[in-house]
Formats: sequence, C-alpha cells, structure tokens
Amino acid sequence: QLQLVESGGGLVQPGGSLRVSCAASGFSLSQYAIGWFRQVPGREREALACMSRSGDTTHYIDSVKGRFTISRDSGKSTVYLQMYGLKPEDTAVYYCAGVRLPGCRLYESWYWYWGQGTQVTVSS
Repeated sequence: QLQLVESGGGLVQPGGSLRVSCAASGFSLSQYAIGWFRQVPGREREALACMSRSGDTTHYIDSVKGRFTISRDSGKSTVYLQMYGLKPEDTAVYYCAGVRLPGCRLYESWYWYWGQGTQVTVSS
C-alpha cells in the first residue's frame, strides 16, 4: 500500500515562496500519479496540480498556473509543490494523494491514497 507523508509547510509572508514535499513509501513513484490538494476549514478540498506516473503530464488549476510547480525526484521517491508569490488566500492544509492509474486528474475522488497534510500559512 502506498504511504504518503507531506512536509515543508510553515509560515511565510505574502509574496514569499515555499516548497512542500510528499514522500512516498511502499511502492515506486513511477507506478503512481500524484496530485496536490488543499483545504481550508469549512470548505471542500481543492485540487491544485497533478503529475502522471510517467512524469510527462502535469495539470494545474487556473488560479495557481505560473505560481505553483509540481515536480518529482524519483530517486528520493518524493513529489514537490513549489509555490511562489504566495497570498493570504493560499493559507490551507496541503495534501498529496496518489493513485495507480495512467494520466492524472484534478478531482479528489480519483485518488486512492492520501497523506496527513501539512499546514501552510501566508501572513505578515
């Protein structure tokens, strides 16, 4: 069973950058598509970006295009979400999720495995 652990969250000032990580164990990342999501209390979880298991397909929601970048280090079995130009409205718990299917999708129900989340707070 794929296990995912997020890390790298924290407090950052508006306009700053942060990279959150998703470490995978149990299976090779080359078998799993990975998605990044976030959730604010009282709201539904929002998809942000995804990468196919081959690494050659990525998708982003419009609001993070050009600001967020998903990438993968297969040697470290880790997927990253690099975030630039952070805004207070980016404050949320950030989750990664995995599924053993081709391609990648930007909706929650497509994913089988989830991490526990890491808090990102954007505030001065």
